[in-house]
Formats: sequence, C-alpha cells, structure tokens
Amino acid sequence: MIYQGNAITVVRGDDDIATLTFDLQDESVNKLSSEVVTELDEAVKALQGESGLAGLLLTSAKEAFIVGADITEFQAMFGKGGDFLESMLVRVHGIFNAIEDLPFPTVTAINGLALGGGCEVLLTTDFRVMSESAQIGLPETKLGILPGWGGCVRLPRLIGADNAIEWIAGGTQNRADAALKMGAVDAVVPVEQLEAAARDILARAIAGELDYRARRAEKKQPLKLGPIEQMMAFETAKGYVAGKAGPHYPAPVEAIKVIQKGAGEERARAQAIESKAFVKLAMTDVAFNLVGLFMNDQVVKKKGPATRSRRVR
Repeated sequence: MIYQGNAITVVRGDDDIATLTFDLQDESVNKLSSEVVTELDEAVKALQGESGLAGLLLTSAKEAFIVGADITEFQAMFGKGGDFLESMLVRVHGIFNAIEDLPFPTVTAINGLALGGGCEVLLTTDFRVMSESAQIGLPETKLGILPGWGGCVRLPRLIGADNAIEWIAGGTQNRADAALKMGAVDAVVPVEQLEAAARDILARAIAGELDYRARRAEKKQPLKLGPIEQMMAFETAKGYVAGKAGPHYPAPVEAIKVIQKGAGEERARAQAIESKAFVKLAMTDVAFNLVGLFMNDQVVKKKGPATRSRRVR
C-alpha cells in the first residue's frame, strides 16, 4: 500500500504498476470535495516518493468515475473572494500538473460518468480508456463558470480548438463513441474489459511501443493554429455562442476567450489565463445564482414529486 485515505487508495502491484482508486467512503458517487483534493495531493506526493514504479492506472470503485467537484462547497468558496479562489486554483493546478509530470506513463480507466473536475483529472494522464456506457464532459458553463482545473488548456490540445469549444461552451455530456472519434480517449471497450485494456495500453507504453512523452508534451505546448485558423475558430464561435447564450450568461463566451488567449501559450501561462477568468466569473451573481438553482434542483429530485398536493383551480 502506497497510500490509504478516506476517498483514495494507491496500491503497488507485483508488476510495479501503481493503481490509484477513487472510492469515497459513505457516498454513492465520487466527487472532488476539498478533502478529496487534499487526499489526491497526498497520494501524488506518495507516488513521487516511491522508487522503481513503471506506470500508473487511475480507476474508480464506484459506478461513475468522478461526477465532478463538490458543488455544495461552491457558494461558500465564491464568498471567500478572489484571492482565496486564485490560491485554490494554483494549488489544484499544481496537483494535476504533478500527475501529468510523473516520470512514467499514466492511463485512466473511465468506467462511468466523468464530469467537470472528474473529466479534468483524466485529462492529466497520457492515455484514456473508456467503457461503452461511460460519458465525459465539462458542464461548468451551465453553472456560470468555466473549467478551472486545466480543462480549457488540455482539452483543446487533445481534440482541437473547434471540438473543445463545442464541448466546453455547450457544457455537453459526450458518449464514448463521440469521445473516441474526437480523440479525447484512446480506446472504447465493454466495461468488463476496461481494466485489461487500460493495462495493455500501459504495458505498451512502458515497452516503448507507445510514446507517452510525446503525448504529454503536446498537452503542454501552444496549440498548432495559424492566425487565419485562429480567427476562423474563435471569432466565428464567439459570435455564434453569444447569440445563443444571450447577454446574461457570459460563461460560454468567456470560455472561448480563455481558449483563444491560451492558444499561443505553454501550460503554465495558459493555466494562469484560465484561473483569472474562472475567478472573474465565480465572483458574479450569475454564477452564485446558477449554482443555487442547481442545488435546489438536486433537492427536488431527491424528494420526488409531491404525493399529497391539492388540486389547483
């Protein structure tokens, strides 16, 4: 055992491959609360201190991979102000970058929903394998914010600016076949074959058959877009999305601007641009109210429809 927490365990196998498993105790789903993020930091530091590891597999013991950040914490965090949010984002970027920079190949086995921060976690690894029934996405714009843990930086470098804009500005949940076609994942298999397929990719990377270093280098470099391509990709998208979102929902257009501003930058600078925009949106009434609406909606869904309502005349 390399690490044991309430939500995360890291076990070293006989083949020197470490398996990091998300399994939040006493909860039906995995979510990235502040406590879980702290555990992830500790787990990654434990991996960095372990000698002789050959690879890392990220997996989940729940039906979903990770449904996202803990939204119940959002309003309290937003209320702590911009400096607090900025420091939080810098810390999480550091944790996620540490996963991306581990000195051996990494792969995520996506067994179910991987949304928001959960999707941003899997973007840090070199490879991704997805079960046929799983879905991934970055729905943050529906909450009045944007992906702030690297989603606006890594996704465009994986699937291209046009596709990333569609996913992020639209806040869509994307099926496995679409994710494979876009290049967001490397393989799609039945769920019972998921771990075997992930380990196969890891073994091929360890053997040198797959170049994991080239994979991660591409995610850290500027987007390969010329000036004309940038104008076509971003300016057209901003006009179209602004028309659909309207003036009262700034997050989708702001996300496009973040991708555009970060397109010519390497990882650190692009993440700083993303963080600044996240803080700006999080401090608005729009974000606060949309988060509140989402939480109220979840309460209603849990309670179900009224069974003793009076007839309305």
